[in-house]
Amino acid sequence: QVQLVESGGGLVQAGGSLRLSCAASISIFSINAMGWYRQAPGKQRELVARKVNGGSANYADTVKGRFTISGDNAKNTLYLQMNSLKPEDTAVYYCNAELWDWGTRTRDYWGQGTQVTVSS
Repeated sequence: QVQLVESGGGLVQAGGSLRLSCAASISIFSINAMGWYRQAPGKQRELVARKVNGGSANYADTVKGRFTISGDNAKNTLYLQMNSLKPEDTAVYYCNAELWDWGTRTRDYWGQGTQVTVSS
């Protein structure tokens, strides 16, 4: 079982920055992959950024060059640095942790979400 607690959301003007944090209940070194997803009103949840443990990160085309995913093993925390925010980035952002069995993604854990609102 992995518990995830997000923080750092809020209201920001277009062009501003926010950093989201996701504190995990276990060492993130032991989690196979972690990522950030978002869901805007009336839309499906979508991947924002994801990083496989020991691998590279991948980003949605809409956030490439503006968002950066990173982790701090010592603090068991995943971050999402969001720069040059746009109104279309407004959504609830969710932290995700994947556990794999024999290389197959078998278990997903989610945080409660944190609201990000970007005003124009």
